[in-house]
Amino acid sequence: MKGGGRALGFPALIRFTQEQARRAVPILGQQVRSSSTTNPPTESSSTPATPTLTALRERLAKGGPSLGDFITHSSTTPEGYSVEVGTKKNPKPKPEWMKMVVPGGDKYASIKSKLRELKLNTVCEEARCPNIGECWTGGETGTATATIMILGDTCTRGCRFCAVKTSRAPPPADPEEPLRVAEAIVAWGLDYVVLTSVDRDDMPDQGSAHFAETVKNLKERKPTMLVEALVPDFRGDPACVERVATSGLDVFAHNIETVEELQSSVRDRRANFKQSLDVLRMAKKFAPPGTLTKTSIMLGCGETPAQVVKAMKSVRAAGVDVMTLGQYMRPTKRHMPVSEFVTPEAFEEYRKLGVELGFRYVASGPMVRSSYKAGEYFIKSMIDEDRERQRIAAIE
Repeated sequence: MKGGGRALGFPALIRFTQEQARRAVPILGQQVRSSSTTNPPTESSSTPATPTLTALRERLAKGGPSLGDFITHSSTTPEGYSVEVGTKKNPKPKPEWMKMVVPGGDKYASIKSKLRELKLNTVCEEARCPNIGECWTGGETGTATATIMILGDTCTRGCRFCAVKTSRAPPPADPEEPLRVAEAIVAWGLDYVVLTSVDRDDMPDQGSAHFAETVKNLKERKPTMLVEALVPDFRGDPACVERVATSGLDVFAHNIETVEELQSSVRDRRANFKQSLDVLRMAKKFAPPGTLTKTSIMLGCGETPAQVVKAMKSVRAAGVDVMTLGQYMRPTKRHMPVSEFVTPEAFEEYRKLGVELGFRYVASGPMVRSSYKAGEYFIKSMIDEDRERQRIAAIE
């Protein structure tokens, strides 16, 4: 596929967004309105190559439109950037790269049974993640992973994209959960675990002590385990952020979810772009040296390419180390509709830009989610390498 207009190199693209963003965004709002896997994600590292991933890389290597083409193109829908979503009156099939494999098999069933036995909630199930089959069955690396959800399964917020159930007064948090969950996870034998939670605006500390206790219990029982905490915004409370950031975790993650211009229409009114960036900045300030910060954004919600570039630059300016970009998928008909399906080629251009902007790791692809097996596998390798360098430097 070929994009119209003149392709911009990345230095030129960055200058474009700096010098002309104020003029470009309103125009792009009219010209490039986003009409919002099992194609694997494209990443900034070398990951094990599946046949599907190899085919995608070959397709990308043949050339195609650059991000500059997508931003400067004059048509309503830039060629090669996205695919239109079908409607009742005008039904269209999903593009090939968005067709998922239904999870199943003996290993998947065994893991699901084990999670129920250990009384662990997973966001994989609650949020209906498309990668659940690959992660739970081990994928290329052979080790099962899951994102464990603490503080219950009922959220105090109601974001338009999320399938987790909500209530103004969810059931009280289980005071024994930090210990019980830590023991269950260690018994499971994982080397890398992601902890996340629903929002708990009803609790005085918004659940931050629960996070910190779970991390501490995990590290006491298995010091070598790498722990990522994907946390809420804690309403921007520095004490809550510091409590989690200094708990002994290895990766502090908090998602901005969408571009700044769409925050109020996508997320709950209590969340916003500035507050999320402040949380990520505070985490970097409070956490011990070597702790990574991470965020994620969904595409296909109605954003423009220029707005995505602007958001990526803001995130990097906040000192964030890792960023993931994925396609928004509507959980049910009651949730916010998808505006468009962004192509793998466009996701690859965002990945390249992320590398240019200085992120240590970027995962960008239709089926990428904030927590997913391939990303965790690479982040673990990156942390291990960092610590080995620190050990050698200390000896010398």
